[in-house]
Amino acid sequence: MSAGAETAWHTARRRGAHARVIGPEGTDRDTVRITSTGPTSRNRDGDGPGGGAGLPDLTTAEIGALAHLYRGEVYRCSVWRTRLDTTTNWAVVTLGVALSISFAAPEASPLPLVLVGILNLFFLTLEARRYRYCDIWRTRFRGMEKNFYAALLDPRARSPNPLWRQMLAHDYVYPVFHLSYAQALGRRLRRSYIWIMFIQVAAFLGKITVHPTPVSSWDEATQRASVGAIPGEVIFAGGVTYVVIFCAIAVYSAWRDRRRFHSDNMPLPDAIY
Repeated sequence: MSAGAETAWHTARRRGAHARVIGPEGTDRDTVRITSTGPTSRNRDGDGPGGGAGLPDLTTAEIGALAHLYRGEVYRCSVWRTRLDTTTNWAVVTLGVALSISFAAPEASPLPLVLVGILNLFFLTLEARRYRYCDIWRTRFRGMEKNFYAALLDPRARSPNPLWRQMLAHDYVYPVFHLSYAQALGRRLRRSYIWIMFIQVAAFLGKITVHPTPVSSWDEATQRASVGAIPGEVIFAGGVTYVVIFCAIAVYSAWRDRRRFHSDNMPLPDAIY
């Protein structure tokens, strides 16, 4: 989904306006209008559990079905969250292996520390994709918790979003990612991978500068950093670019989450999860 379509969708979620949904091939799937008009029988104007603006209250059987749906969404989110932990564990293990190989002997090459950076980059892109799916399920069950279960526990509480049933139904018919890929990358960087990358860079610099003996000049450092036909200057330049790009993605993601926290009046855990 394009950035413009994503912005329009989130605006509709806040204001109940038109929302244009972009399909998997980038074509318009549908244009819907989420309004507060509709059947008024058995309606309590959005008060209490199951009430929604313009929709009848849920029956006992429907509430039971919604409870099963909630449990299913929590389970799906938990499964995808476990898959996130798996790729993070892979990244940590491969970094440990690279550290062991590079510091095993004085003549050992720093090449494993370079290669593990490429491998961890693959893990990060894979984890960001999984995170976007996990966020879909989490967004759904958090909507039920805030708008249905909170009102069920405290009948005096009003639903934060009277249109939550319409929006949840639309999300089932036309599922979309609620986060951009760059934002998902940034979140996973901030949670785990930025620290893994900092350890990798520190280990590489340590290997070059102090192992097996301290360097005495810049030429000696670049000579140690060289890998085959690739000069040390190129390796150092690539490392700086590597760190700067991913720090920029992490900062961008943090800025987007902070903006979402303020503009959408969203609770902090939901805004930065």
